[in-house]
Amino acid sequence: MNSRFTDWIWHIGGSLALAPGQSEEEAFDRLTPLFRRSGTSHERANGRLTFRKKDQAAQDEMAVFDGGVLRIENEPAGRVLHYRLTSRALLFCFLAPLLFLAFGQATVALGKLDKPAAEASDKSAKEQKALPQNPIDKALGAPAPEKPKKDGKEEQGRKSSPTAAYVFAAMFAALYVAGRFIESRRVNMLFRQSLR
Repeated sequence: MNSRFTDWIWHIGGSLALAPGQSEEEAFDRLTPLFRRSGTSHERANGRLTFRKKDQAAQDEMAVFDGGVLRIENEPAGRVLHYRLTSRALLFCFLAPLLFLAFGQATVALGKLDKPAAEASDKSAKEQKALPQNPIDKALGAPAPEKPKKDGKEEQGRKSSPTAAYVFAAMFAALYVAGRFIESRRVNMLFRQSLR
């Protein structure tokens, strides 16, 4: 499978026009402070700034991203900054709903497998005769033992439901969609403010 069909899942890309007359060196000088953070390494070469992050602090404005490439190209309208950033956090948020959906489906499948056994135990409980009473208990006037009753509410409580798995899947799917949109806009604004 070609990776370009799946790269969009955990990559965020975009472009930003530089101010008229702003040189490549000046632009990268303004962007470099973003990459002088704990756990971040970067290098500049041939019109590119490449960075990697490891164990980044939560206070880092770009903590969501694990690495990326920023490059400046000359276009007819002027110089443009192009960036492509990678994020394992986005990948995990994309995969988490699939994992919880699998849990939900496994719960449904196990429930179907357990159904015949539960029906058989219900049938045997109905066929059970009254338990014999001890003669001493009978002589003392103790009531006869009752058949064990199965409360409908207890039965429902014991049945496993896939609802929780589906709720978590929906939460992570919403988190992924919101995260892609918010982080894309936020990083664009961060670069725009740094280049002013």
